[in-house]
Amino acid sequence: MAKVAKTILSESLKKHFGFSKFKGNQESIIQHVLDGKNTFVLMPTGGGKSLCYQLPALMLEGTAIIISPLIALMKNQVDTMRNFMSEDGVAHFMNSSLNKAQITKVKEDLLSGKTKMLYVAPESLTKEDNILFLKQITISFYAIDEAHCISEWGHDFRPEYRRIRPIISEIGEAPLMALTATATPKVQHDIQKNLGMLDVHMFKASFNRPNLYYEVRPKINAEKEIIKYIKNNAEKSGIIYCLSRKKVEELAEQLEVNGIKVAPYHAGMDAATRSNNQDRFLMEEVDVIVATIAFGMGIDKPDVRYVIHYDIPKSLEGYYQETGRAGRDGGEGICIAFYSYKDIQRLEKFMQGKPVAEQEIGKQLLQETVAYAESALCRRKLLLHYFGEEFTVPNCENCDNCRHPKSQFEGEQYLVTALGAILELQEKFKAEHIANFLAGNADSAIKSYKHHKMEMFGCGDEKDDHFWNMVLRQALVVGLIQKEIENYGLLKLTPKGRDFLDEPYSIMLSQDHEYSDDEEDGGVNMAGKSSTVDDELFKILKDLRKKLSKQKNLPPFVIFQDTSLEDMCIQYPINMNEMQNIAGVGAGKAQRYGKEFVDIIKAYVEEKEIVRPQDMVVKSVINKSGLKVYIIQAIDRKIALEDICESKNLDIPELLAEIEAIVNSGTKINLDYYINQILDEDHRDEIYDYFRNAETESIEDAIRVLGEDEFSEEDIRLMRVKFISELGN
Repeated sequence: MAKVAKTILSESLKKHFGFSKFKGNQESIIQHVLDGKNTFVLMPTGGGKSLCYQLPALMLEGTAIIISPLIALMKNQVDTMRNFMSEDGVAHFMNSSLNKAQITKVKEDLLSGKTKMLYVAPESLTKEDNILFLKQITISFYAIDEAHCISEWGHDFRPEYRRIRPIISEIGEAPLMALTATATPKVQHDIQKNLGMLDVHMFKASFNRPNLYYEVRPKINAEKEIIKYIKNNAEKSGIIYCLSRKKVEELAEQLEVNGIKVAPYHAGMDAATRSNNQDRFLMEEVDVIVATIAFGMGIDKPDVRYVIHYDIPKSLEGYYQETGRAGRDGGEGICIAFYSYKDIQRLEKFMQGKPVAEQEIGKQLLQETVAYAESALCRRKLLLHYFGEEFTVPNCENCDNCRHPKSQFEGEQYLVTALGAILELQEKFKAEHIANFLAGNADSAIKSYKHHKMEMFGCGDEKDDHFWNMVLRQALVVGLIQKEIENYGLLKLTPKGRDFLDEPYSIMLSQDHEYSDDEEDGGVNMAGKSSTVDDELFKILKDLRKKLSKQKNLPPFVIFQDTSLEDMCIQYPINMNEMQNIAGVGAGKAQRYGKEFVDIIKAYVEEKEIVRPQDMVVKSVINKSGLKVYIIQAIDRKIALEDICESKNLDIPELLAEIEAIVNSGTKINLDYYINQILDEDHRDEIYDYFRNAETESIEDAIRVLGEDEFSEEDIRLMRVKFISELGN
């Protein structure tokens, strides 16, 4: 009997999909569904998850209800199924994008028995008239796709997913199938508990994607790095993920002006544009999609060659799923993430105001991401460990840490000390608290528990809390401790950890990466001082700037800021047009001060026979989507800064940053109408005189000299704009 069933399955696979054999454990999963049993499928992106419900839906009597979170995903799946079948009616979706006539057609096909698969969003499933209608049809089984959305610990939690179980009970019982590409043990348990499937058979494929290369880079000049990477990988398909819609728009525009075929994708765009951009990517009319995380769920494009994270994701689950969209055909898949701890701090700020439990979960997930980014351990080992899978190979040879290993050191004594501290604190605290306890940092949490009075407090004070966090992370990976995720990440010793304390042995630890906090500042050309800056030329240009500042009786920073000089020492501009591509140099500033700098650079380049990086001159977006033009025109019309902020959805610090960029690049503006309302003449004169004699443009220095009790940061920034605009432009 089993042999006949196996033959029938193979024939059905060939007949409907044209494949001659199943992938991985697809066959066992499908047999389980055909037997009418509840099924849990945990299969990484690219493993062939969709087939596990599509084939049994075609073979069983009735209609399979497939619950899916995204309209774009449903459309893509339905289009794919219709391409395999002779009749369109075999697959339909029911959601808010359909008009009345389309909904009528869907219902007719369902009642006639033509439709084998109906895709619905959970919101549509809960509508009373849909519940009443679905009671009239025979349901073969329910498939809950992207089931991680059920769990608050999942990377894409959706409250409406929590209501699926009672709705299914109301419509009519049938076997359940839960499918997800990413789920930690905690998330798996949440899904099973919510769906009432605690005794379900779980089919779990390995999370290891050996063809994917993982790399984390410091977030310095990220836009420039991305453009360079894309140009070196011309005509390959790639996805770039950003956390905000605004950054998606800006980055897509930046790539476009640099000759890259690109389209943006985010939830703020109208459905037609979003769908069109997705189709253009699938049809290879564009090479790159810049998107928020909404893009790519279930999108079946097998030849995505790279996935770049401009912003580090909120969780490792999200990161894993998004990187999983690369190399689904088994070919090359490059996964690069840009990391800055400032991004983590921003994400933590966004959580403020949310319920405390939600904040705790969010912070815990973020700390896992920090651990992944900063660790020098094999990235594949870390990812698989996170999903409850052990990777025993010492070197995966396909991540940056394995290809360029950091130095190791003997960790036995450090681990003994760390595990002892966990026991001293009765296994009731998180890694951050234990690291502070070991390093002797008496922060508010340490003091509130009176832990600074304990004997072991500061027993590891020869090292800082970053070091001890690193030790604790590696203790987790080697299995000496475990994280009680139910209790927001409290650390406890494992039996292996207790044995280690009884009889310690040598364990080598890897030194973490230390990423600079010198994040890029806005535009592509904001080239922070780095190893690529020509130090000899930099000194020559600083001397020239000093000479000019004395001639013109101006502080040096008014002529050119350090960032501009540094960029000149990377780009080597040898004419006035090229000078205008330099960070913070507009046409006005180039005209006023540029010639002497260009002449010196040209002579230097010729003398040293320097090959300039002109093949990678990154063009700036003109007027930054018109925002700068709008600001200049609004200031000309003497519109209050608060009103400009409101009209462009900015806050005052953001607007000031835009105004500073305008003035620093050489454009003259007059803010007297606003400054005179908020500062009296004496205060204006005092700040102005300070900058006339200042050695640097630093706001921090100005506040320290002028006094923070008397002047706000906003006052000083406004007067600095006035000073540079009047004397420098």
